[in-house]
Amino acid sequence: QAQPEESGGGLALAGKSLRLSCRYDGRLFSSFAMGWARQVPGKAREFVAAISYNGEKTFYGDAVKDRFTISRDNAENTVYLQMDSLKPEDTADYYCGVGRSRQYYPQDDDNFRVWGRGTQVTVSS
Repeated sequence: QAQPEESGGGLALAGKSLRLSCRYDGRLFSSFAMGWARQVPGKAREFVAAISYNGEKTFYGDAVKDRFTISRDNAENTVYLQMDSLKPEDTADYYCGVGRSRQYYPQDDDNFRVWGRGTQVTVSS
């Protein structure tokens, strides 16, 4: 099956911003929720953000709430993660996920059916 492809990672100074993009060319992009997670080597994957199929509902992990913004452009089959006020603890590999349904369900730990290969984000102090 098609795999989402992340881009936009890199090195940033603390307090600055980065925007990640994720394009998914699978069928019916606009019919599925999308999300972002991150992982530091040796640690469990951490939920970052999710967005419903039509962009009306968004969800954020506690660590990034009020600093990161998820959005999507269904015409471009792309979901974005705007990361502002970056902190060194945001350093991780960031992964884009395709949802199993139109909505994201916070109580469900299996919302995403396929993940991209990730893009690395490094924040220096």
